[in-house]
Amino acid sequence: MPLIFDSEHGDRMPELPEAEVVARQIRARLLGAQVTEVWIGRADIVREGYATAPWYYGATLQSAERFGKSVALGFVNSHACRYVVAELGMTGLLLFQSTATKHPQHVHVRLSFTGGRESELRYWNPRRFGRLSLLDKAGLDRYLTRRFGLDPLTASQQDFVRLLQERRGRLKALLMHQQVIAGIGNIYANEILFRAGLHPNRQVSELSVRKIKTLYAIMREVLDEAIRHGGSSVRDFFAPDGSEGQYKRRHLVYGKEGQLCPNHCGRVIQRLRGERSSYFCPRCQSPGSTRQRNP
Repeated sequence: MPLIFDSEHGDRMPELPEAEVVARQIRARLLGAQVTEVWIGRADIVREGYATAPWYYGATLQSAERFGKSVALGFVNSHACRYVVAELGMTGLLLFQSTATKHPQHVHVRLSFTGGRESELRYWNPRRFGRLSLLDKAGLDRYLTRRFGLDPLTASQQDFVRLLQERRGRLKALLMHQQVIAGIGNIYANEILFRAGLHPNRQVSELSVRKIKTLYAIMREVLDEAIRHGGSSVRDFFAPDGSEGQYKRRHLVYGKEGQLCPNHCGRVIQRLRGERSSYFCPRCQSPGSTRQRNP
């Protein structure tokens, strides 16, 4: 169902599950469709490759993939391949034409199609913190290498264990370091650590192999569950069809400051001092806690 919304004042960036939902909807509705028009309203919304925009006329969409928090659309034209990489940023959305929006002046790019279930894909971004990049394969490879580390959904347990054993510092900061682990932000770092019974300030070097393996399994479970529920529409995120992500109804600690711990331990959820978006239970996630908590 089309949705009319206003997302001017959010401060929460879409994360891996939201980007995955976007890529899956685009694949389902536009894969194999042909580009009939490319409209770019602001040249500065294109970070790289603006002069190549005419190449996409007549190109066929052959892929829509997620990389970290970005979505890469792959096109073929005369046996050559190029990509449109969308950074969602804090308020960036990829929307089908059937999704009505307030403030249409914030639609900065339109790709029109024939032969798909949708006739248009729009890049809507009022605050313009995100950008589009028009890249060839070599450019895409450079983009991915520069921006993204290990992918939580495709990395093996062995690779994850090895990565954490080589690192130092705070656990939550590491989970959110995009050049180390790609795609996790505040919401899912909070939820993963709560379910694993690990304090956000826990030092990575203190984790045993067993704890790292448990963290890996819970990380995958949380991200997979969030994808199944359409991601988390806390303030800014809407899928291309205008639907809201319902995983926000399953958050256990994010934004729950002052509420009783869902593990029924008798304590209330606190916000980490000095950090606006770090939430934890002081009992279930005490620095010395070794118990895994159940949702």
